Amino acid sequence: MKNTALQAEINTIPKNWEVVKLEDIIASFHNGIWGDDPLPNLISYPVIRSTEITCDGKIDLSTVAFRKIPEDKVNKFTLDDGDILLVASSGSPDLIGRAALFRQPDDDRVYLFSNFMLRIRSQTIDQNFLFYVLSSQHYYHFLKSLQQTSTGLRNLPKKNFLNFTIPYPPLAEQHKIAEILSTVDEAIEQVDKAIEKTGKLKKGLMQELLTKGIGHTKFKDTEIGRIPKDWEVVRIDNILSLEYGEGLTQRERIEGRYPVLGSNGIVGYNNKAIVTGPGIVVGRKGSIGAVTWVDEDFWPIDTTYYIRIVDNRCNLKWVYHKMMMLNLCRLNMATGVPGLNRELVYLNKIGIPTLNEQERTVAILDAMDMRKNVYEDRRDRFMRIKKGLMNDLLTGRKRVIVGGEI
Repeated sequence: MKNTALQAEINTIPKNWEVVKLEDIIASFHNGIWGDDPLPNLISYPVIRSTEITCDGKIDLSTVAFRKIPEDKVNKFTLDDGDILLVASSGSPDLIGRAALFRQPDDDRVYLFSNFMLRIRSQTIDQNFLFYVLSSQHYYHFLKSLQQTSTGLRNLPKKNFLNFTIPYPPLAEQHKIAEILSTVDEAIEQVDKAIEKTGKLKKGLMQELLTKGIGHTKFKDTEIGRIPKDWEVVRIDNILSLEYGEGLTQRERIEGRYPVLGSNGIVGYNNKAIVTGPGIVVGRKGSIGAVTWVDEDFWPIDTTYYIRIVDNRCNLKWVYHKMMMLNLCRLNMATGVPGLNRELVYLNKIGIPTLNEQERTVAILDAMDMRKNVYEDRRDRFMRIKKGLMNDLLTGRKRVIVGGEI
């Protein structure tokens, strides 16, 4: 298995490591199953496609498709816990070769994989270790080289892929490296769950606070529904004005510290701003109705509106949360050129509490955002740790202790 020529393709590795081709260590490597079979009375199975593979090597089973598959084909395309899946074909070259590790969920379902995916089962290498190799910078650079040599790449060239060379430590060291990286992944997963939980909690709080307020016991029926008795019903244009953004092409921008806001958030930076922050930007074209909060002075481009408060009884951040709940994308103009007509936005009526209650509401929601930010910072820290560990452990720059030896 030792190959001096192959070793030259990778940076210097430890003395007791080898360099191998993937074809030397893979036991099974083939595409999945095609779509529905027309025969009646067949059982539907969940089939994982390239669209379920996330950028961080996870599989999003919430969008998985169900296909009717003949029983005699099921075993061949069944996924086992620990199988590696690769995107073999996609309309986007950047997705080609993306790897994910399948973990059997607790739902007792039999999962299959589509023809646009490749399943890898290894022969002489730790499967988890191989997955991390296929998530490494070394592998990323290899995929980029394939795209440079294959114009319009839409399929993973199997021959080239099988010739991909990797560092190959002793099996016990592979196990240890995979165990360390898996531990970091588990920590990241726990933080992800906390972020998701916090997001759901904030969403529920927003619904409660922006419709029922804080501590109210008396309510009244109005044209917009039941609201606290001391709230006032107003039209949107009584409290704010939607102002047009101003065009600023990428060529016209001079790099600076002020964010340039498009319909879906920051699209660049400029040395000048035209709106004093903080502020709110609303997508007028493109991501129609998307609402973005900006903490600093900014430049909204001409595909957006920015909000100017015209009633000093309104807290800007409270208005931001309220605008997010209005689902403005439903007001998309049914014309040849889609867009958000501000006159249609103005027709909406909302209930507004006192300024004091608005400020208390904002404080509660800001606290939820701060909690989420803490989790996101923690996740970023774990991701940096993982990246550093992968760069060091998968190349042998740092060694792990196995059985008292390095």
